[in-house]
Amino acid sequence: MSRKHAFQYLDLPRTMPQRIPVELRTSGDWGELYGKFDKADAQYQAGRCLDCGNPYCSWKCPVHNAIPQWLQLVQEDRIHEAATLCHSTNPLPEVCGRVCPQDRLCEGSCTLEEFGAVTIGAVEKYIVDTALATGWKPDLHAVQATGKRVAVVGAGPAGLACADRLARAGVQAVVFDRYEQIGGLLQFGIPSFKLDKSVIAKRREVLEGMGVQFRLGVEIGRDIGIEQLETEFDAVFLGTGAYRYTDGGLPGQDLKGVLPALPFLVQNGRIVGGTDPRGRPIAGWEDQIALPDLTGKRVVVLGGGDTGMDCVRSAIRLGAARVTCAYRRDEANMPGSAREVANAREEGVRFLFNRQPLSIEAGADDEVIGVTVVETRLGQPDTNGRRNAEPIIGSESLLEADVVIIAFGFSPTLPEWLGSQGVEATGNGRIVAGGSTRLPYQTHNPRLFAGGDAVRGADLVVTAVAEGRDAAASIIKLLLH
Repeated sequence: MSRKHAFQYLDLPRTMPQRIPVELRTSGDWGELYGKFDKADAQYQAGRCLDCGNPYCSWKCPVHNAIPQWLQLVQEDRIHEAATLCHSTNPLPEVCGRVCPQDRLCEGSCTLEEFGAVTIGAVEKYIVDTALATGWKPDLHAVQATGKRVAVVGAGPAGLACADRLARAGVQAVVFDRYEQIGGLLQFGIPSFKLDKSVIAKRREVLEGMGVQFRLGVEIGRDIGIEQLETEFDAVFLGTGAYRYTDGGLPGQDLKGVLPALPFLVQNGRIVGGTDPRGRPIAGWEDQIALPDLTGKRVVVLGGGDTGMDCVRSAIRLGAARVTCAYRRDEANMPGSAREVANAREEGVRFLFNRQPLSIEAGADDEVIGVTVVETRLGQPDTNGRRNAEPIIGSESLLEADVVIIAFGFSPTLPEWLGSQGVEATGNGRIVAGGSTRLPYQTHNPRLFAGGDAVRGADLVVTAVAEGRDAAASIIKLLLH
């Protein structure tokens, strides 16, 4: 290997695909922020990989992608082989290439991070988009039907990943979802500027080509009983997600102009996508919220996670005059992706760190006028090792707002129809699965399995994908071994 090749990362800088100009984003462009690499750009970035003997990028990835190997295939222009390798570990690689916080995962662990990490996510997106556009599809010619059938409840990332792996093992997967399209929060919660919805439509096409069946607009417990699923299928996978709004208990949170983050994103996503905003409500809210016109408004988002970043960046595109994110810890302790924070800043979002909300204030006709916040300092670590935010007495101030969006997170809820099936949940609503006497992801009912946010609580898309994939392995072990 020549010195030029071995040390080309010193001469070839890290680059990202071109982005939509900020002036278009702030004037309402909902297209995916990042464009796509062409062949030359993808090979250029893939060629920067050192092919480490111990690939930290792969270890940090929740699905343990064979990243150095498919980067090498890109250099050799063997895109269909690269796509096959991507899918060997990740049933939804084109989704993860777009929405994963690579800066906290694979790229954040890249040996070259000091010099500029390899642009792993963008290359992953290039591989799968290119392969699908040129006719690649999963090769199932050697798969033999087993005669086994599994019901998958929930068409989010965990459910789709589970269905993919079941199909590859010759097990018929039938996916049920209460909504009219697949994807769960990939479709309705993540804004299109991060994930174009045509990507989800293409994945549905791929899965149906693998033999996966979808029964949409069907709600378990209302349209079909869980008892019927247990009668008709050999096993059931529960990928019901986490939709219960985390109630911060703030005085004034019921005022006009105060919105929970998830209904705000879901409703806006439906409107942007051209679907009927009067469709069925998201789980946990019996009524659709009325989205206020944000044009010229002052918007405050409470919470510093990725959902909060989706909210602030959506508010910018909806014409808000000023958008502020208030977070109780400092920037280094924000749970959201640093890249998303940087994009939000570029789009004009103002960040107020070390600010804890105390109450939401009312004006005339019970309309919100602002949020009373107190400054904080970081104290001792909590049980998770994160330093607590301690209020500074006497530092209260009013943060003026016309609209307040609460993004404190979401939790799962054990559906009532599962209570009679021997499925147990923790006090915070998480389904109990796995354990020393059960298969991984197997609930107390041996024919019911669960994974993703319904088990872990709200987490990353890639984590849900990993758990859906691995739960399928347990189901296959139960049915076929």
